[in-house]
Amino acid sequence: MIESPSQVDTELWQLSGQLADDDVVRNFVIDHSPYSVGRTPEANLSIPCPTVSNAHAEFEYDNASLLVRDLGSTNGTFVNGVRITGECSLNPGDLVQFARVVLRVARQATVRHNMTVENDSSDRALSLIQFDKLMTERAVVPFFQPIVSMEDLTVIGYEILGRSRLFGLKDPQTMFGVAAALKLESELSRIFRDEGLKVGDILPGNMLLFANTHPAEIDEPELLKFSLRELRERSPARPLVLEIHEATATQTESMRELRAALDDLNIGLAYDDFGAGQARLVELVEVPPDYLKFDIKLVRDIRLASMERQKMVERLVQMTTELGIIPLAEGIEHAGDHKVCEQMGFVTGQGYLYGRPAAVGTYLH
Repeated sequence: MIESPSQVDTELWQLSGQLADDDVVRNFVIDHSPYSVGRTPEANLSIPCPTVSNAHAEFEYDNASLLVRDLGSTNGTFVNGVRITGECSLNPGDLVQFARVVLRVARQATVRHNMTVENDSSDRALSLIQFDKLMTERAVVPFFQPIVSMEDLTVIGYEILGRSRLFGLKDPQTMFGVAAALKLESELSRIFRDEGLKVGDILPGNMLLFANTHPAEIDEPELLKFSLRELRERSPARPLVLEIHEATATQTESMRELRAALDDLNIGLAYDDFGAGQARLVELVEVPPDYLKFDIKLVRDIRLASMERQKMVERLVQMTTELGIIPLAEGIEHAGDHKVCEQMGFVTGQGYLYGRPAAVGTYLH
């Protein structure tokens, strides 16, 4: 016998997720049984999505258990990525998908300690399900962070950063983590650049756009060069700079080839995160970039650092300048750090002090 939650001594269940890509994450309590899901406003959970059927599915309580039942929907009801026919019993942490809308199932009760592994597992499953949507629909959201002249704080350009509004796949670390499991890091990186440049076209034409690469792309040089040619053809006059991670800069022969290709396309080169790991000054001599971005670990709270450390960073900045490379300080969050970095000879800077990563519209005024 199916009973409503008021008839049994059990905690209510709930769903959490986004009903649209640009929606906030919401919680929906399954407060009676049956609990209908569909596109119509009359449904208990109304999902205004064209791929969701008018009467798509329903939930029912079965004593302490929760069931989900597909109602003959056009685009299907899925549990943990598997399409169901008829009904299916649910567990906390399961992912229920109505067409393209993914929601997580949970109890309202306090989560037990032994649920940690289940939650981690469901997070991975959610990311995998949403990643397919991210790639097929190119559902990345480019953010832009200003890069300024240290002398007068004039904005000279922006770094393109990738974000997403998809539930369970918000930040670049999560996105690239899933991409790595599927060996799609290069493709995701290209989508970030493509969409970033497309959105960034509304910025003033004299603004530099710094676009990132993933280290995996260096192992596919022809594909990377093809991607860069497409960018240049799409925006022939836009000043562009390609950022390479400092670990990749140690691959001297690959960097020589890439540098030559960038010169042909009139695209600048920046080494990112300098000082964080493997990069050495010898690489700067062998294949000099146009910009050298000093890692946040060298720059943050530099005003409070020992005199020895400050002198070391200052000497690195001087050597960079002597090589004809523009030094850029990353991670500046305090006016005191800005002052010290300017005195050291940094020409450009980036950090929360000048502006946080934000949608392009933030920087149009």
